[in-house]
Amino acid sequence: MPLNRRALLGGTLPLLGGTLPLLGGTLALLTASTARAAAPLRVVASSVPHAEILTYVQDTLAPDLPLRIIEISGDIRPNRLVLDGDADANFFQHVPYLRSEEAELGVRFAVTASVHVEPLGLYSRRVRSFADLPKGATVALSNNVTNFSRGLKLLQENGLIRLRPGGDGTFATAGDIAENPKSFSFVEVAPPHLPRSLDDVALAVINGNYALESGLDPAKDSLGLERAEGNPYANVLVTTQGLAQDARIQTLSSLLQSAEVAGFIRERYRGAVIPVRGA
Repeated sequence: MPLNRRALLGGTLPLLGGTLPLLGGTLALLTASTARAAAPLRVVASSVPHAEILTYVQDTLAPDLPLRIIEISGDIRPNRLVLDGDADANFFQHVPYLRSEEAELGVRFAVTASVHVEPLGLYSRRVRSFADLPKGATVALSNNVTNFSRGLKLLQENGLIRLRPGGDGTFATAGDIAENPKSFSFVEVAPPHLPRSLDDVALAVINGNYALESGLDPAKDSLGLERAEGNPYANVLVTTQGLAQDARIQTLSSLLQSAEVAGFIRERYRGAVIPVRGA
């Protein structure tokens, strides 16, 4: 049947009626996107060195970048804060730890920048060399899976234990220890509390950021320190998949991987923290 003018107009009006809500929805999305771009980017970070690096970026490199740095300490879980929408991103962790958190939380986050390595170190207030460690000494390690494994590997690298073949993979456990010549006993401690454990144990394996926060100088005070070369434990900027392409995230990611930030890290931390760029 041929279409007449009335039929055409009759068919057009419902189409226009359907278009207006669509345009309204598009405008709402654009308005929300603009508002988000102007809102402060909420980044959860441990105080040293992460918050210090972010402060350098904010004060020196990008004073116009809307950035709200939320310093945390203790046992707060920054990945949960990002997942729940209480923060937009976090900067405190390495990828192996992130993957274990993702498995527990049932989510996949987005890594948008790889920034620096905080070498794990072996510290003691009781001895000045590994040779002075007595038989049966107590060694404190992190109570999270990835850093416990990382600590075992560092003990092996310094000749204190030997892991069974294959036990030096991503997640080594106490059950992977094949040789323990000095019969060390191992205790697990929450990472932020490891520096305080030095009063109670002969040796502690301490994360670089918590060593710095407690006043230890990893480059000077440790008996053994992780190497930077080939180290898989670079600290990263993490956000949700939905925010990965956000302009604020992209700008911050680019700045964190810049030559300027690498220079700041080298000058301020003198080997206690090592930038990925040029490491």
